[in-house]
Amino acid sequence: MNEAIRLRRVLIATLILTAIMSGAFPVDRASAMPNTTTQGVRYHMKRTYVARSVCPIDWRRGTYHVKRLIRCAAHYYTVGADKALAIARRESNFRPRAYNAWSCAKGIYQHLCRYWPGRADRYGFDGWSAYNARANIIVSMRMVRRYGWQPWGG
Repeated sequence: MNEAIRLRRVLIATLILTAIMSGAFPVDRASAMPNTTTQGVRYHMKRTYVARSVCPIDWRRGTYHVKRLIRCAAHYYTVGADKALAIARRESNFRPRAYNAWSCAKGIYQHLCRYWPGRADRYGFDGWSAYNARANIIVSMRMVRRYGWQPWGG
């Protein structure tokens, strides 16, 4: 990440923090507190629930519908749909049951087995399989919105 982007992010974070501290954006204590699991591990991001109404496309009907779901989720989370489709093609060729035995990566966006449970929990799909295309796609889009495409090579 170059210096200009880093400085811009620091400036935005400072402005947001200043607005919250000045009372421009009221925050209740419950939403400001970090979420914890039963083991006491703290997450930096509060776990959220994804409503069924977010991109209700039946991906089981074939590749066309998987692509529609990717476009819908990319639009919903304001991520570039063309890049999302290109990376899904590269990673799994739009196959929800794609599996890489060498790295233990699963699903449309090839999440590594060791990372999937935490990501699914953090982004609203606790206990869901990485082979579920809806879960895999929406978790990926939410991650991209937060961190960019770096986990997939940029």
